[in-house]
Amino acid sequence: MDTIASLFSFITTPVSWVIVQFHTLYGAIFGPNTGWAWGLSIVSLVILIRICLIPLFVKQIKSTRNMQALQPKMKAIQERYKNDKQRQSEEMMKLYKETGTNPLSSCLPILAQSPFFFALYHVLSSIASGKTIGVINESLLDSARQAHIFGAPLASKFTDSTEKVAALGASLTDVRIVTAIMIIMMSASQFYTQRQLMQKNVDLTVKTPYMQQQKMLMYIFPVIFAVMGINFPVGVLVYWLTTNVWTMGQQMFVINQNPTPGSKAQDQYLQRLLKGVTAHSEVRSRRKRNVIQAIVAKGVDRNDNERKFISGLAKAGFAAQADGTVAKSDTAVAEADGGAAQRRQQPKRQTKAKRQSASAQPGAAKSSEGADSESKPSLQKDEPQDAQPKPAGKPASGSARQQPKSGQRKGQQRPKHPSSKK
Repeated sequence: MDTIASLFSFITTPVSWVIVQFHTLYGAIFGPNTGWAWGLSIVSLVILIRICLIPLFVKQIKSTRNMQALQPKMKAIQERYKNDKQRQSEEMMKLYKETGTNPLSSCLPILAQSPFFFALYHVLSSIASGKTIGVINESLLDSARQAHIFGAPLASKFTDSTEKVAALGASLTDVRIVTAIMIIMMSASQFYTQRQLMQKNVDLTVKTPYMQQQKMLMYIFPVIFAVMGINFPVGVLVYWLTTNVWTMGQQMFVINQNPTPGSKAQDQYLQRLLKGVTAHSEVRSRRKRNVIQAIVAKGVDRNDNERKFISGLAKAGFAAQADGTVAKSDTAVAEADGGAAQRRQQPKRQTKAKRQSASAQPGAAKSSEGADSESKPSLQKDEPQDAQPKPAGKPASGSARQQPKSGQRKGQQRPKHPSSKK
């Protein structure tokens, strides 16, 4: 590790200078030889570096999303040219160029932060060895060696011997307890950051090997940090724990405010946006108007979350406009809320033959009923065959329905006895 850190010795002077400037500020508040002064100086160094890396972080987000979107195309290229690796690489590079995607962009924040990390490690190692480095002179060196964080010196490590820890004015038990707690917190923060990214900010409609790789990294990275952490000085653990906490908070902000399309986080964001729009009857911020404008511009290409949002607006009586605003719309209410219900309440349209048979007199139906009654045993007495004939020109009672007279009960009437008067 010392060999790797020495490769970044060119940046040790700027890093040591920044630490000393922050130490001057915090030393005036907490005392120059306290762990608070030196610990907060390291924390402030991390915050300063991460603020400078925000543009790279934005590029990392865009690159990660582009890589997720390109996974189906990349998989198709791999299957198409699986026997020609050179052509496969050429098509991959062509795809990256057409879409403006750089696979290395997702690693930019870590790569840009690495020189500062190894420079800080080199500075703290020199303090532990009692050597001046950068702008840290003898007096600052003595002050840093006296600084303890919860009983553990800044330059001590979990693997240090009892004699080395005693030379820094601490006990091995205190050092190992403090370093173990910090290593656990560092690994846990790394795991939680990756976990919330996979559970909330990944497009669940795209199932690719990239997602499986991210799941593996979610478990591998914390283990790597835990193994490497036992060889980090306390000051470096403070640095790495702070940067993990910063990353976790930054990731939470991105997930809540700029989620990946198609992800669970986008659904939650659009539901909050829908609630705010329906409560105030307007879109109050420019950023939210841009979100709605982008959704409207997609048209039929909207994902399920975006269609759900547009439907929710319609049910609330609003219609999304092309400029990102919303307007009252009775038509939207009818389409979203009443359209489906009206279609369910509307009777099913009958065919022409069924309508004609329903409007005609159902004499045939009674004939069929009569035929059924002949086939079944009847409890009624058989009518005499010499019943009085009906006048000519009138349909038989079995072939057509008789219209009931005024005051007469509707439905089939009981046949009269032939001897009764009409």
